[in-house]
This record gives sequence, C-alpha cells and structure tokens, in this order.
Amino acid sequence: MASPGRDNQQMIDNDKLVTPIPPDDLLRNLTVADPNKNRGLPHLGIVGDTYTILLTGGDTDGRYCLIDMHVPPGGGPPSHRHDFEESFTVLTGEIKVTFRGKKSVVRTGETVNIPANAPHSFTNGSKQPVRLLCICSPAGQDELFLAVGVPVATRTEPAPKPDKAAEAAMTAKIVALLPKYRTEMLKP
Repeated sequence: MASPGRDNQQMIDNDKLVTPIPPDDLLRNLTVADPNKNRGLPHLGIVGDTYTILLTGGDTDGRYCLIDMHVPPGGGPPSHRHDFEESFTVLTGEIKVTFRGKKSVVRTGETVNIPANAPHSFTNGSKQPVRLLCICSPAGQDELFLAVGVPVATRTEPAPKPDKAAEAAMTAKIVALLPKYRTEMLKP
C-alpha cells in the first residue's frame, strides 16, 4: 500500500520499498550474436578451450556476460572461485562438475548454477567436444578472457600450442590479473 509523501513508490511485503521501473534507455540497442556468422565476435583460445564472447558487459550495461564455450576432450578450467554468479547450460555433450568437492555430471539440456565464492571446476571427460553457454553475473569474466585469450579464427578452432616460454608468460599474466577480476585459483 502506498505511503503518504512517497511519490511513485509503493510499500509491500513487510514495508520493503519498491521503486518504479526506470524509463527505457534509448542509448542501448538490441544485440544479436551468431558465433558461426558474426565475424566481429572474439573467439579466444584459453587453457586449451575455445571461448567466444557473445555478449560483453558493454552490451548488457555490466549486468552479465554470455560466453559460448567449446571444450575439447580433457578440457575445462582447474579449481577456482570468484565473487560472481556463473551458470552453464550444456548444449551438446556432458561435463563433470566439481562443486565444493562434490562431483556431478551435467548433460545436454541441463543447467548448473555456481554461487558466488564457491570452489568449483569442470572437465569434459568424454571423447567428443562439449558446447556450453556460460553466463556470468555481473559481467567482468569477459574482460579477463579478452585480456588473456589467444585470438583464433572460429568458435571451434583450438589455440595454437604455446612453447614453454609462451605458456609461462601466459600463466604469469593470468595470475597477475586474477585479483583485478575477483578470481582465485585453488589447489586441487
């Protein structure tokens, strides 16, 4: 019910203040991303996987980013945690997810949400590539991947195998950037 002196605001559910929906931001535009056709989308080789940034934080006003992940057999990130929500929808194949030490299998058509700050990893344990859509909210993971990824031509092309010096340089760069993107790598 409305309270006197609160223009365009309502009180509901135990006096929680509800503000009106803001007006449409006409400076923002519809974004359509097709990872097989849009030549401008970045395809990035990261730790053996290929990630295509479909929507950046710039596209979503920082609310989330959307990443198309092509994960080859044996691929996937090592154990880590970060202070943003992360969800995966498996489009093809299956992944083995480790969440707070407990292992689960996530199959085609299933979605898993990783709460902020929780230790987790995933692996493609099959003999076929896996395709995932990953949403991170708020955005920021897209910026980390853009900073450390190796550009490749398509969403399924693997990054070239780095020599020892290039691999060490990439690892050092990733480790240096992790605090900025509120991410920690964990020991297995």
